[in-house]
Amino acid sequence: MTLTRKLISTKNAPKPVAPYNQAVVLDTTLYVSGVLGLDKDTMKLVEGDVATEARQALKNLGYILQAGNSAYDKVVKTTIFLSDITDFAAVNEVYTEFFTKDFPARSAFQVGKLPLNARVEIEVIAATGAVKTICCH
Repeated sequence: MTLTRKLISTKNAPKPVAPYNQAVVLDTTLYVSGVLGLDKDTMKLVEGDVATEARQALKNLGYILQAGNSAYDKVVKTTIFLSDITDFAAVNEVYTEFFTKDFPARSAFQVGKLPLNARVEIEVIAATGAVKTICCH
């Protein structure tokens, strides 16, 4: 059996800032690279607080998910990298604007430094195509 590996790129989200793709689909799983709060036109971080940056990163993520035939409700794992862990609550508040129920598994870490001196970077793994969620409730 041969698996299909599809490279994902959309002009609706910022171009990668290094040699990587915005995302890669392997079979029916979408792996999204770390997403920053960049303005796609200026390729600069949006001005404002960490919540503003997180909101832009999550908007950019949405465009990449869409290009990969996925969506926020198909995300199964999120990893959030923070330059300052005390920003955790502010990022969580914005996060729930995009992930509203049946939340994915998640990790969050404070890291030494993020690309372009960003305050937050978000990467995800998501399913593609039709997905049925079965919950424990």
